[in-house]
Amino acid sequence: MSGPDHDHDHHHDHHHGSELSETQLRVRALETVLTEKGYVDPAALDAIIEAYETKIGPHNGARVIARAWSDPAFKRALLDDATKAVGTLGHVSRVGDHLVAVENTPKLHNMVVCTLCSCYPWEVLGLPPVWYKAAPYRSRAVKDPRGVLADFGVALPADTEIRVWDSTAETRFLVLPMRPAGADGWSEDKLATLVTRDSMIGTGLPRRPGDAA
Repeated sequence: MSGPDHDHDHHHDHHHGSELSETQLRVRALETVLTEKGYVDPAALDAIIEAYETKIGPHNGARVIARAWSDPAFKRALLDDATKAVGTLGHVSRVGDHLVAVENTPKLHNMVVCTLCSCYPWEVLGLPPVWYKAAPYRSRAVKDPRGVLADFGVALPADTEIRVWDSTAETRFLVLPMRPAGADGWSEDKLATLVTRDSMIGTGLPRRPGDAA
């Protein structure tokens, strides 16, 4: 059909195809200015973006956890020396020299905090969430870990011990959550879909098989 409806559809498509948020517009403008002044190399920016999209992030941690769930030998190696174990996985970028994996069990739940800063194993978890760096989380996680977990929707049995690990620039922690029931025989790739970033910090639990993305 021609007429007003046709013109309206054309305008509507064009509007959504070029729409950028205010933040995106500001970032693009800043990048343009810095590039023109020679302060920023576009190729370097592309390399950084590619690294965070493909080499760094929680998808790497999920692969580590999935391997530990499906390979007992790798799990032992991970708990013995997480840095070395993760280094054997070629698709995961090099992690810090002191990455420590701590295992959740029915009687023990581990949780990670950095009370003095925001030290975080970004190679396997990506950029830290805003709440991880916030003072309320950093203080309450130590004083009232069960209350913090409740705020995240995690309710643990009363007899489950909660152990809080204080990450530093020298030593960072990765929680090995318990493998959810109902995922027997799953491939590593499929198991990785159950792993959440928060479950590797200890403020969350893995997805249940029926809830997998």
